[in-house]
Amino acid sequence: MKKRWLAGILALMMGITSIGCGVGVISPGESEHQGTTNTGRIVVGFSQLGAESDWRSANSQSMRSAFTKEKGYEFIFEDGQQKQANQITAIRTFIQQEVDYIVLAPVTETGWDNVLQEAKDAGIPVIIVDRMVDVEDESLFTCWVGSNFELEGQKVAEWLNQYAKSQNIQPEDLHIVNIQGTIGASAQIGRTKGLADAAKKYGWDLMAEVSGDFTQAKGREAMEALLKQFDNINVVYCENDNSALGAIQAIEATGKKVGPNIAEGEIMIISFDGVNEEAIQLALEHKITCIAECNPLHGPRVEAIIELLEKGQKPDKFSYVDEMIYSANESVKTLTIDDKEYEVTIITEDILTERQY
Repeated sequence: MKKRWLAGILALMMGITSIGCGVGVISPGESEHQGTTNTGRIVVGFSQLGAESDWRSANSQSMRSAFTKEKGYEFIFEDGQQKQANQITAIRTFIQQEVDYIVLAPVTETGWDNVLQEAKDAGIPVIIVDRMVDVEDESLFTCWVGSNFELEGQKVAEWLNQYAKSQNIQPEDLHIVNIQGTIGASAQIGRTKGLADAAKKYGWDLMAEVSGDFTQAKGREAMEALLKQFDNINVVYCENDNSALGAIQAIEATGKKVGPNIAEGEIMIISFDGVNEEAIQLALEHKITCIAECNPLHGPRVEAIIELLEKGQKPDKFSYVDEMIYSANESVKTLTIDDKEYEVTIITEDILTERQY
């Protein structure tokens, strides 16, 4: 705040008027600026990890919508193109620009200590969104807001457990493959653990874990390889909707059928995010049997954190967002995890029209 006050005084003394430019659509790797850093507005630099999925696009749009000139912000957007080196460069550029706040959606958890120390030394608060960072000193970031990825995995795994029981499917008859996300990302780590722990607990046959990198193309490629390796797959645990779409393409290309009827030879697809419109429609059609929501609308939450900081207040260090679990199959109505009950939202056409993204 002191920095913006001094900038305002200098601008008045020198008769300088700064004019910002509007937000537009950008190509990956380019920067998006709403204006200069001497307008007196709150300047937010956002390092987004990339645009690998529909979830990521919705997340970026949520941030753009939250930090507009009309609300008193200057917004600088940097697309990291899935590369940590690009994100580190972006953060250092933000520091040089003397932004007021840095928001980081990290591509992986580790490797941030040095650059976050530089931001701390410059007196710039850093807010982490979506994926976590693994740093030795948690004072290097102000707070984090995002999803409990391990809980997402636990929800899907418990749904599968209850579904199998309702259909009299024995644990050893579940032959599962996991198409993981980007290895080392928080979502991958949490969702992978949720399944692995459940497989060990219930005695499921977890045959393979391979990365689909959260993309449709890699998801299809991974599924094609798995189908060649195994002839008894009946559950595919996809760590996001885009990889699930790729898996479905690969399965159907072989003439096999996707669906919940494992006993009749169908291959069940379960997934995460609930943002991709095609995936939600396929869930309505029972081609994706269960989806754990991962809420991408972080912009308003980050804006609320910055408002607290501007008032000199201290936000919570970690803030988890509330999320649902979807299925068009009515076999499982509720889940209980660690003594807490979660309702399963049955997907209908009305649910599709009510969704915010």
